[in-house]
Amino acid sequence: MRHLIAQRLLLSFLVPLFFYSGSVVQSFGQESLVTDTFKKVDKSGAGYINPTNLLIHGGPIVNAQTQVSEIDLVSAVAADETFKGTWPFQAHYSTAPGFPMHYIDEGSGTETFLLLHGEPTWGYLFRQQIPRWAEHARVIAVDHMGFGKSATPADRTYWLQDHVDNIEALVLDLNLSDLTLVMHDFGGPVGMGLAARRPQRIKRIVSINAPLPFGQPDLVDRVTANAGVSPWFQWIAKAESQGILEEVLGHLDYNILSTLKLNGFVDNDIVSDTWINAYRAPFPTLNETAGAIGWAKGFALGMHQFAEPEPEVKSIIAQIPAMAIWGEQDRTLHAEHFLPLFTQLFPEAPIHRLRHAGHYSPEDAPVDITRLVLNFLQSN
Repeated sequence: MRHLIAQRLLLSFLVPLFFYSGSVVQSFGQESLVTDTFKKVDKSGAGYINPTNLLIHGGPIVNAQTQVSEIDLVSAVAADETFKGTWPFQAHYSTAPGFPMHYIDEGSGTETFLLLHGEPTWGYLFRQQIPRWAEHARVIAVDHMGFGKSATPADRTYWLQDHVDNIEALVLDLNLSDLTLVMHDFGGPVGMGLAARRPQRIKRIVSINAPLPFGQPDLVDRVTANAGVSPWFQWIAKAESQGILEEVLGHLDYNILSTLKLNGFVDNDIVSDTWINAYRAPFPTLNETAGAIGWAKGFALGMHQFAEPEPEVKSIIAQIPAMAIWGEQDRTLHAEHFLPLFTQLFPEAPIHRLRHAGHYSPEDAPVDITRLVLNFLQSN
């Protein structure tokens, strides 16, 4: 059944290509995603680093109690990198997923937030929320495999189910329970995959511009409709059909701004050299973009397997408190197509629409996001 749904999603994703005319790559005061890449592509591939050199072989087990100084970790982003103080959090690593997976662990108490980012960001997306949330709860923000300060192993695949495997391993390694999942973008499918496998460990669910696929009967129809109006998903399909997806996303160190803008953020005042450096730093070479390429390519090839919970699991999750926050200027994940999936699962749950925020709503509306999640925590 999982493979059938993946195949149906592949068809629903590719069909809009046949009805789309013109370029899907648009300019936003910057050079286009494709144009700025091919001005820089080194066809020889010289200078690329084999990411197997980043892995720890036979090293010590790294977990919540192990300090960064105790491990020999070389990654795209140094463990102690703060990006001029904008990311002041202590780095932690777990090797339970089979590679050094980075997370931060701030605050304390009986409540635990697990923050799951999406494409092509990392925990930095939540940097403005973490200090305030940590005043009320333990806050763990994870970097998915191939993103942020986590390693990018060369011998792994980067499909949705792989990321779910990794998060599950981390949760078990740290023995996390009573979790409030705070999910953005593809963090939604990853978090719901965890919920399908470990429902008793989930206490609350917060979707921030994050789809929550959980066996809804119209999932394929919703994804199809969204793909027809999303420049990002249309570009993925077109780039894959032209054989350029890897080369374009393989240079996120150069085109990160246009990639983020294509997905949709609204507040251009947030853009600075430090901000750009923080988002481009995890992707200095083609090999280290495997995570970003894998997530995009997984849609084009129909490789992602979405959660299909058993009825009793779905019933457990449907009874827990949930909330959705959606930046309405999201160009990638349109509210009209994905909020109905949320409502099917949580018919009584509150939905907050942010008119002046885009896809990266924690960046566009940091104060609103912080407040809404804290209010939700205190009332549930």
